[in-house]
Amino acid sequence: MPENKEIIKKKKEKNSDRKINLEVHKEKNNDDNNVIDEEISEPSFMPTFQVKAKYFPIPIITVVIISGILAYLSYVEAGIQIEGVIFPESEYGGIGALLNGLIFISYAAVTSFIIIYIIKKKGINALKYIFAFSFALLCFFLLILYGDIILWLITRDIFENELYIIVSNIMYVCIGAFTIFMIYKYIKGDSPRIKNLFILLIGLLIGAFMGMMIPPITTLIILVLISIWDIYAVKSKRGPIKKMFDIFFENSPKKEKFKKLEDQAEEGEYEVEYDISSLEIGIGDLAFYSMLTSHALIFTNNIIILIATACAIILGTGITILGLKKNKILPGLPISIFLGLGTMLLTYWIFSVL
Repeated sequence: MPENKEIIKKKKEKNSDRKINLEVHKEKNNDDNNVIDEEISEPSFMPTFQVKAKYFPIPIITVVIISGILAYLSYVEAGIQIEGVIFPESEYGGIGALLNGLIFISYAAVTSFIIIYIIKKKGINALKYIFAFSFALLCFFLLILYGDIILWLITRDIFENELYIIVSNIMYVCIGAFTIFMIYKYIKGDSPRIKNLFILLIGLLIGAFMGMMIPPITTLIILVLISIWDIYAVKSKRGPIKKMFDIFFENSPKKEKFKKLEDQAEEGEYEVEYDISSLEIGIGDLAFYSMLTSHALIFTNNIIILIATACAIILGTGITILGLKKNKILPGLPISIFLGLGTMLLTYWIFSVL
């Protein structure tokens, strides 16, 4: 790649669709500059949280705090301590944890390839309704779960059983109405802020649930395996996320020009940099970040370990974002999760020997 090339900053995004901005600079007679900008749009219904790069810690901090509170209230205060896995660690030990991890990652892989198959057969818009149905179920049942827990904790010494049933039924109706509204706005796709709120909510609910229901060794194995899978899914030519991105690329009216520019850049004619002023964090990334931090809190009962783990995740995300300057897309989990896991284990060990 040629040296001494100036990268020109690009214009800001104007709508809710994701835009991958290719910035190239070509020298002409040493002083005549030619800047070429191209964009590829991703459907607005993709389950990602859209944020300016300088504010990227905000959604991570939000899911970490709220999911940690929900997991702690459920596991510690309400005493819901159930091993939500096929092979309980208390019975099968490390072998059971490994089997649980393999089952989890197999489910994730199969689901990903099924989604790619549906896209090829039914088109990209089919994803909108698949996601909407899945998110509706998750939102409704997880909100009911945590709503019941919080209501019980608040009113256990106040309400009689009959009054508790009445209040809980009113809560169920409100949750149902809220879920219908959020799904309607998600499908309609006319409000990026509501979509962001919805993605944030689903991500933290899933993270809190997995953090409290999945035992320690299984959690570690799942997080390691899902991070490795994320690398394959994004970077491998056969990876489902890479294939999905390629489908978006193929549907772009500017794909030929964009591809030509990238080919020329690879040959050294241009210096290329992708605009990272605006970016997207996947719902899966938010869910697994909050899963790790929720787990760190309830199984160590140490707020300092939670804070250290969250800071490591944010640092890892920042490193990944910097890598996006030279890559159209990168896996969001590996660096953040491995830094988070390492920090959690290190700080836990430090406190255990002090």
